[in-house]
Amino acid sequence: MRGSPLLLCLFSTSCWVNLMPTAGNKIFHFGPCRVSMSMAEIRAGFSAIKANIQSRDPIRSLSILSHPHSLHKVKSSDRCCITHQLLSFYVDKVFRHCRTEDSFVNRKISSIANSFLSASRELGQCREQNNCVCGEESTEKFKQILANYEGLDVTSAAMKSLGELDILLDWMEKSR
Repeated sequence: MRGSPLLLCLFSTSCWVNLMPTAGNKIFHFGPCRVSMSMAEIRAGFSAIKANIQSRDPIRSLSILSHPHSLHKVKSSDRCCITHQLLSFYVDKVFRHCRTEDSFVNRKISSIANSFLSASRELGQCREQNNCVCGEESTEKFKQILANYEGLDVTSAAMKSLGELDILLDWMEKSR
């Protein structure tokens, strides 16, 4: 049993390292689920392309995420569900339709999309363990966001949603 303390020490250290966020990442709590994200990196990428993306939005009078009560007053127990739905929505519907002629903008979009995909997978794992339940309120809020998105043509809706990314990021950071 001489190797046991060394084995226990190595195991404990590896568990501790796995729980620590990587450099620049912060742990976000969405209901019972935790996600490690580099919000500074996402914000920097978005800030670099925000003016370009928003200049492509022809409809300034409509908002997809800011529709009254879309993200306001989400219950703590619903934050995991709606965050997972929104991250998946951005990965599946928004980023995939946001291609420009500018390779710099496309690289930034791809980088943000990869961050969202990673966070969505983490939340998906938590959901699979039944720790992330979708309540009626979060379901209704997400349906409203989808209805706002689907009311526009695909490219316009995607560009508008990407242009509103700071609304989502602000909400996520407040949820932290």
